[in-house]
Amino acid sequence: MSQTIIITHDLTEELRTKITEIVPNWNVVIGKDPSIWTDQLNEAEIIAGWKKEVGTSSIENPSKLKWFQSWSAGVNSLPLSTMKKKDIMISTANGVHAFPISETIFGLLLGLTRKINSYVQNQQKKVWHHSNLKGEIHKKTIGIIGVGAIGKETAKISKAFGMKVIGIRNSGQTEEYVDEMYKIDQLNEILPQCDFVVITLPLTDKTSQLFGAKQFELMKSSSILVNIGRGEIVIEKDLVEALQEGQIAGAGLDVFETEPLSMDSPLWDFDNVIITPHTSGATEYYDQRVIEDIFLPNLKSYIKGDPLPVNLLDYSKGY
Repeated sequence: MSQTIIITHDLTEELRTKITEIVPNWNVVIGKDPSIWTDQLNEAEIIAGWKKEVGTSSIENPSKLKWFQSWSAGVNSLPLSTMKKKDIMISTANGVHAFPISETIFGLLLGLTRKINSYVQNQQKKVWHHSNLKGEIHKKTIGIIGVGAIGKETAKISKAFGMKVIGIRNSGQTEEYVDEMYKIDQLNEILPQCDFVVITLPLTDKTSQLFGAKQFELMKSSSILVNIGRGEIVIEKDLVEALQEGQIAGAGLDVFETEPLSMDSPLWDFDNVIITPHTSGATEYYDQRVIEDIFLPNLKSYIKGDPLPVNLLDYSKGY
């Protein structure tokens, strides 16, 4: 029997062809409809795209699965301990989101700084009001907490505004467009310097609840927080309190501790908060980038028996 690849997403004919050209003798099953691949899950050597059926048939039960391609950058929702025990390789979609998420970050920063959110509300009420507009982002200091693919693109854009860029990454290794780089245990040192704090970290044991009351106390009262990483990185009740007490000037939030955000969350009611429903990574090019930039290079290496070159998960780090 030929080896099997299952991709649980609909793809264009062009992308389908690029995959089958690499593995012409494999059984390649592509599509969202579970009925076309459910009965083949335990035979699949490669699966791309998480569905609940994958967990049941390919992870919990015996299967031939050797490599799983995630359709998202974050993998904290996967059964990582079980997959590690089974020696299943995981590649993430890290990097796919760099352009759309960095655009969202600056959409939120500009929206809050230039009072666009207030003007939209005024427009709905047909109110002509200045809304005390005075903020700028030019020449300010931005702290990028997590300088991966998204953080690097954010740093690059920041330089177009003449901003000073302070970065945080585990290694502390320097990066183009980042003026000063620190390690994650130095977070509290850099917060008082930042006019804008942008969280682009993955959720790991080390980053869970990283931001709480202490961190908000250290931030400038004029500063703005943007979180597009994971909601659990920020202690939400502490964020609410910081906003209520004016410890920070506002927040742009794409992720939350519980999603969808509860209807009774105070965050809905702040005039200085912009909420987006975990959509900052959405883009018309998503599937194309997952396949062309990550899956195809990895597939070429996989069939040669070589290590996966793109976004191979380090289980010990969680990303």
